Amino acid sequence: MEIFFSSDVSGNTLRLSPEESKHCVKVLRRRSGDSIEVIDGSGTLYRCVITLDNPAGVEALISETIPDWGTHPYKLTMAVCPTKNPDRYEWFAEKATEFGVDCIVPVIGERSERRVFKTDRLRRVVLSAVKQSLKGAVPEVAEPVSVKEFIASCQASCRLIAYCFDDASTPRRSITEVLSGNDIAVLIGPEGDFSPEEARMAIAAGFVPIHLGESRLRTETAAIAAVAAVYFHHI
Repeated sequence: MEIFFSSDVSGNTLRLSPEESKHCVKVLRRRSGDSIEVIDGSGTLYRCVITLDNPAGVEALISETIPDWGTHPYKLTMAVCPTKNPDRYEWFAEKATEFGVDCIVPVIGERSERRVFKTDRLRRVVLSAVKQSLKGAVPEVAEPVSVKEFIASCQASCRLIAYCFDDASTPRRSITEVLSGNDIAVLIGPEGDFSPEEARMAIAAGFVPIHLGESRLRTETAAIAAVAAVYFHHI
């Protein structure tokens, strides 16, 4: 099943972007009269029939509308510090999208080694993963903010922070013990972990300190472990 994306929907007609149109007509050789499936990025799938097979701008007539297609029964925000190797962060974003995530926030911590982050490429990675995994909604990729800014602005009902250093006064619990509700935010630190001040600020703001098992995980692995835990908690 090949899925296309379009945000240009008007009445019973939709139009594909030049990039999607070229792929549709030049690569997949779809022609007028052929059926295609298109998502709008907000959770709706359209079944359509091509009326104009122009590689610069395909037009199609909508024959069926399916809302809430490929969605999940929770809202998950993953606030994850960028990794030194950008490929590892893209891998995380791709796999998180396949499981089910609603917002990815690159957060810059006091110990982050990578402080410049470009979101455009990550948005393309996420869109590709959405189409591959048969989902209707495209996760938001937010602009980078500091860890402290994210902590101060987070409104999720279930707020979790995974960190590695020990603090007897704030013991960490397994993520599977503390997951609750359908609005979840998970904060994952950089290779050098959160600073003690960031962790204290998070806990004071209502974040619950968690661990993801006994193994020491890379940033992107820890992030995927958290996404998978939320996914399996709700299926």
